[in-house]
Amino acid sequence: MIEADSGEIWAIIICLGIGTFLIRFSFLGLVGDRPLPGWALRLLRYTPVAVLPAVASPMIFGSGEHAAEPLRLVCAALTVIVGIWTRSVLWAIVAGLGLFFGLGAILQLS
Repeated sequence: MIEADSGEIWAIIICLGIGTFLIRFSFLGLVGDRPLPGWALRLLRYTPVAVLPAVASPMIFGSGEHAAEPLRLVCAALTVIVGIWTRSVLWAIVAGLGLFFGLGAILQLS
């Protein structure tokens, strides 16, 4: 574990806040209400498709003792199937969470 005093922690938090502001301002503040070119709009449509797997994959494949647990892999596969079948992100997320917590509870009981 990395040890830091409270001054270093606050410096890191402030730097991260400034960095986050600059990243968002570079897009929202500089572009503003100006129309974006067609290629940029087409690329922005794929942002949620790229972000959701990036957020979910560390939880699925994990690291350490929870790396690639069969429960997580099965739930992820079934979530993808439900998402394709229903064509709804919401139902896929609900099914994935329900399966994960439901099967997890059943497996812990046995």
